[in-house]
Amino acid sequence: MSHWAEIDSNNIVLRVLVVPDVQEHRGNEFLSMDLGLGGRWYKTSYNTIGGVHQLGGTPYRKNYAGIGYTFDRNRQAFIPPKCHDEAVLDEATCLWTCTNETHTKEIA
Repeated sequence: MSHWAEIDSNNIVLRVLVVPDVQEHRGNEFLSMDLGLGGRWYKTSYNTIGGVHQLGGTPYRKNYAGIGYTFDRNRQAFIPPKCHDEAVLDEATCLWTCTNETHTKEIA
């Protein structure tokens, strides 16, 4: 199974859905056309956090997409909402750094 995030016109994640293995190679088309959901869909890795695959695999798009995350096309990364105005984006992880502590929004 693979996970795919729907992105709105502002590159904000609206929802994340699971696609069966047999459709993974055409996830965007499967979700938008076959299921009739429309939208723009981007693959995301459930096991990727801060650019590291938690099971030792290849990391994908820096972070698992969550509702409200931003998809940055240039970085090819899902970035969580900013934790506060003074937070600084860590370019290596695409997570926000706040007073030497990295914050991520818990994914439900």
